[in-house]
Amino acid sequence: MTTQAESEFEQAIAQYQNGASVKELIPIFKDICDRATKSSAAWTCLAWLYLLDDRPKSAYKAAVKAVKLSPNDPQAQVNLAISMLECQKTGVRAHIDRALEVLNMSAELREEVERNFEDGLQRKPDWESLLRVRRWLFEA
Repeated sequence: MTTQAESEFEQAIAQYQNGASVKELIPIFKDICDRATKSSAAWTCLAWLYLLDDRPKSAYKAAVKAVKLSPNDPQAQVNLAISMLECQKTGVRAHIDRALEVLNMSAELREEVERNFEDGLQRKPDWESLLRVRRWLFEA
């Protein structure tokens, strides 16, 4: 990512954490992804925002890019699994297994993903696909 894109990314993350609306943030993250096409973190965030906005097909496309760029990122794998469930695609288990593999090696990443699940449920209560993936990862 370029320095400008990195700065914009950090600002957009701060906006998200401060409660900015998903609809407001999607174009910002889309622009960052368009300019920093190899930023897995930006694609992962965009996929998450699309999921929160009930746009699973767009989330799937962004999550696929994020996983291709960083297959060891458990949040990218989680986003892909959730989008696949919501699009009724097969092959979800492979992404759950990959996320589990990484989460079992890193307590820090595990805590981060758990926090993201909590955040997702606060923003979108009763999110069934997210609840399923959380059960698979943390209640296995």
